[in-house]
Amino acid sequence: MNRWEGLDEFVAVAECGQFSAAAKRLGLSNSQVSRQVAQLEERLQTRLLYRSTRKVSLTEAGQTFLHHCRRLQDAREEALRAVGDLAGEPKGLLRMTCAVAYGERFIVPLVNEFMSHHDQLRVEIELSNQTLDLLQNGMDLAIRLGRLQDSRLVATRLAPRVMHLCAAPDYLQRYGRPHSLSELTRHNCLVGSSEQWSFEQDGRELALRVQGNWRCNSGEAVLDAALRGFGLCQLPDYYVRGPLSDGRLIDLLPQHRPPHTAVWALYPQQRHLSPKVRLLVDHLKTRLSERPEYTGQ
Repeated sequence: MNRWEGLDEFVAVAECGQFSAAAKRLGLSNSQVSRQVAQLEERLQTRLLYRSTRKVSLTEAGQTFLHHCRRLQDAREEALRAVGDLAGEPKGLLRMTCAVAYGERFIVPLVNEFMSHHDQLRVEIELSNQTLDLLQNGMDLAIRLGRLQDSRLVATRLAPRVMHLCAAPDYLQRYGRPHSLSELTRHNCLVGSSEQWSFEQDGRELALRVQGNWRCNSGEAVLDAALRGFGLCQLPDYYVRGPLSDGRLIDLLPQHRPPHTAVWALYPQQRHLSPKVRLLVDHLKTRLSERPEYTGQ
């Protein structure tokens, strides 16, 4: 028996809430849809649907299975389109993830702009500061900041990312300006999402554990505290570009900046030829390169 049999019928029933409505959608008889779903449950040895005279609802196993069936349907259609036309129109569901602050500020507006030109595309964006496993979570694309760690994924560099150690003039007037990395232990460091700051010394990358009387896992909050003169901060260029240019922050120890990291698009190997992924990544790369935060770097 074909292992695909019953999947389309199950999805239709789950989405319609009735066998009759699902049969109408698929152009099949009620009995045929019911038989295919029953045979699917028998093969899986699991009940997927609770049945009543008026409607059906999903079991817990059915909810999990529905999520994966939708992914299979999208992947099947994507494979057919990819073979037929690699430059085809983006269609179907694209699921992606990005860090919260960067996503809200940079990525989501560009995704929305992309969607406005491709009305057959559906997008689900999960903004999270957790590093989600794309393969486990069935995602097509992740926008990651910094250094890459997952070698199972295909990576495209979207934009540069330069880290700056800086402080407000008021803080430096009160506590002095550090002239070496060893002096950081004498300063109040505004800790963000990591207690370790990266630097370069003698041609190698160095991680220093810092401490202070203030901590928050938000780049905007760290920036605000630095501007108020609370202490030193280490933030990416897109946070501090304006304050550095107008003198509200002073760049410190530029000779020890960590090797330039980047903004990356990561996606599973099987997604790299998908029109929806490929064209969105190209759009993000082009539009990010036009932003003042990255111009001329």
